[in-house]
Amino acid sequence: MPTHSAGTATRSAVLWLLRLLTAAALAIDAYIHADLAPGYDLISARISQGDLFRIEAGAASLAALLIVVTAVWPVWAFAGLVLASALGALLLYRYVDVGQLGPLPNMYEPVWFPEKTAAAFAEAAGVVTALVGLLVVLRSRSHRRRKPLV
Repeated sequence: MPTHSAGTATRSAVLWLLRLLTAAALAIDAYIHADLAPGYDLISARISQGDLFRIEAGAASLAALLIVVTAVWPVWAFAGLVLASALGALLLYRYVDVGQLGPLPNMYEPVWFPEKTAAAFAEAAGVVTALVGLLVVLRSRSHRRRKPLV
């Protein structure tokens, strides 16, 4: 019985560390997007790049709050998707001139600058911590289902 308690305590500590690291990555992402948004308001089609940055900041803030409050698998998945979509968009528009897509402006920006670099590192790290957190929660969930009722 003590081994089960030690394993549960270790898993709980690991999950809290992953939660805090993921929340930190989301907070960095939210801050950078909110801070840069006004400078991108003039890049627009139907919606401005500044507005898209504000939407990203809001989604990242919500995900950070949720991951601290509860760590159920849908929250881990949401956090990972927010971070992965931000990183994917950053890399896409850094390296590919996609042009305007419907209501989205042409956001091609083939340069790196400190805020973009910090966002990319935070988003990449957060994707990893969110994925690991999701896997730990799903694995723990599947082990509880297979446990004998003896």
